[in-house]
Amino acid sequence: MTDLHSSLDRHIEDLLDVPSFPPPAAFVRQAVVTDDGVFDAAADAEEWWSEQARTRIDWATPFRTGCNDSNPPFFTWFEDGTLNASYNCLDRHVEAGRGDRVAFHWHGEEGEQRTITYAELLADVQRLANALRERGVRKGDVVGIYLPMIPEVVVAMLACARIGAPHTVVFGGFAPSSVAERLEVSNAVALITVDGARRKGRTTPTKAAVDDAIADLSDLHTVVVVRATGVTCPMTDGRDVFYDAALAAADPVCPADPMPAEHPLFLLYSSGSTAKPKGIVHTTGGYLTGVATTHSLVFDLKPDTDVFWCTADVGWITGHSYIVYGPLANGATSVMFEGAPDYPDKDIWWELIERYGVTIFYTAPTAIRACMKWGSEYPARHDLSSLRLLGTVGEPINPKAWVWYHTVIGGGRCPIVDTWWQTETGAIMISTLPGLQPAKPGSAGLPLPGVRAALLTPSGEDAGDDPGYLVLTAPWPAMLRTLHGDDQRYVETYFSTFGPRTYVVGDSARRDRDGYISIIGRIDDVINVSGHRLSTAEVESALVSHAAVAEAAAIGVHDELTGQAIVAFVTLRAGVESSAELEATLREHVAQRIGKLARPQRMIFVADLPKTRSGKIMRRLIRDVAEGRELGDVTTLGDPTVMAALQAQVVRP
Repeated sequence: MTDLHSSLDRHIEDLLDVPSFPPPAAFVRQAVVTDDGVFDAAADAEEWWSEQARTRIDWATPFRTGCNDSNPPFFTWFEDGTLNASYNCLDRHVEAGRGDRVAFHWHGEEGEQRTITYAELLADVQRLANALRERGVRKGDVVGIYLPMIPEVVVAMLACARIGAPHTVVFGGFAPSSVAERLEVSNAVALITVDGARRKGRTTPTKAAVDDAIADLSDLHTVVVVRATGVTCPMTDGRDVFYDAALAAADPVCPADPMPAEHPLFLLYSSGSTAKPKGIVHTTGGYLTGVATTHSLVFDLKPDTDVFWCTADVGWITGHSYIVYGPLANGATSVMFEGAPDYPDKDIWWELIERYGVTIFYTAPTAIRACMKWGSEYPARHDLSSLRLLGTVGEPINPKAWVWYHTVIGGGRCPIVDTWWQTETGAIMISTLPGLQPAKPGSAGLPLPGVRAALLTPSGEDAGDDPGYLVLTAPWPAMLRTLHGDDQRYVETYFSTFGPRTYVVGDSARRDRDGYISIIGRIDDVINVSGHRLSTAEVESALVSHAAVAEAAAIGVHDELTGQAIVAFVTLRAGVESSAELEATLREHVAQRIGKLARPQRMIFVADLPKTRSGKIMRRLIRDVAEGRELGDVTTLGDPTVMAALQAQVVRP
């Protein structure tokens, strides 16, 4: 390890003892929110959210009703108002003279660059909306979207919103069978897809693969195909049309139709379960209010000067809320990247931040840990001084990764917003407001204005200083309205534990003396060792706090003596070799951090962990390997070869 790396490691270790990081004075002077009076203003949550809706969103018919809570848990917001999401994301900015503003700097996997203005985006959206109408897509019809991270995915989403056709975006990493399943259960009438998709230099013939899977879908009458790679693909006469040809033949003017605020904007199906997918329904007025408000407040947005980059895929809720609807509703300029963070080299993210002058960067803790593993020399190749704010999303971030992110990427000058939210919540619920509140490594922060959160015991009492079930105790505009076609499952999944007015998140959490909430993990991500309940996230955080460890995944497996035993899968930092001595050191390190009961019974050193293409570790598959079971659904894996390597490394005792 070089002297430079040793010095950096020592600095990071020193910062791990710092309990909180106040925002720099220079940041505070320019911040959007610097006065905690915003929380006083939000004491009446319904009125506060209504004010956000009035000031941040343009309404065709102004609403008079805020929240209708007469039939819990089927809450509605702004139900007597009408608006259009596409109009709010595009037309109003063009009409205000901002048509030349860049909506997206797009960077393709092979280095292609496109700059798309708001006016250009609006022109394509109107043409595609008319093309869909001409092919029989009507208000209320569901349209499937199965596209990679190319600008056409945004055009497709907003074209659907323009004519009131709820879209269901299917993550580009899903197998064709998963696409067909989601189209079938949503009764989709159209699909917008691509000839081929690229990933790390390889091109997959997407349309050809999808054709077989969708052959028996009787409701599907239209398939629009984007020519993104030039791969030859089959086309069915009467059903299929190329995207460019459809736009060229379509009328260029398509006024945005006002929709009732409660009109469904999109369905987003859950993934990775063997059970029937959950079709989460988000509606227009409340969702748009939630994402526009949180995108502005949490990211301290200055639309005239900021360049925002969320590295998520549009196939997930993070991409819906903070690549498409939130940034565009606020008139922001964003970066969209088609490729992977390590292709063509491990510095591509940092190269793009330098190239486009990114000021706000939002990514996942798993990705940050991967960058740590690769080494700080990659970001050191580039000028990252344009950055002024960093964010994390998707899972809790352990303190060591937080400090590395703050030090190496943010240069010690950028506040970090650690955001907690879900597909179901639609928008960020818990975080810090970066110009007002200090950040605490490992803690998400406080409930945002207008959000009511609590920690409860299983019997429904306040958990006090103990860990508890995280719940949301009042409705909010961006919340899901139901599960598509399954109201009963909606009630049973989210509102059966503590009653119809208390949304059960599914996460356990703890709260410190300042009210900051730290997510421990999913309620079911708990290992019971000799009657003691331990969170897998706590064990993983302890492991990655050691200088040798890059990533870790802890699981519980059956043990005759203790009920369950902890097995830890560990990837090491570059240049560190596995050994029996290192295993003993790490086991003792966990014991010192948490207690002897938390010491892993087995430790398996692996080259990589199975992850989705969005970067989440698939602990379910790790558990299958550890317990010798047949693997469950692997369609979401970013690199399927990881599982074969993992299985080859694991020899059950």
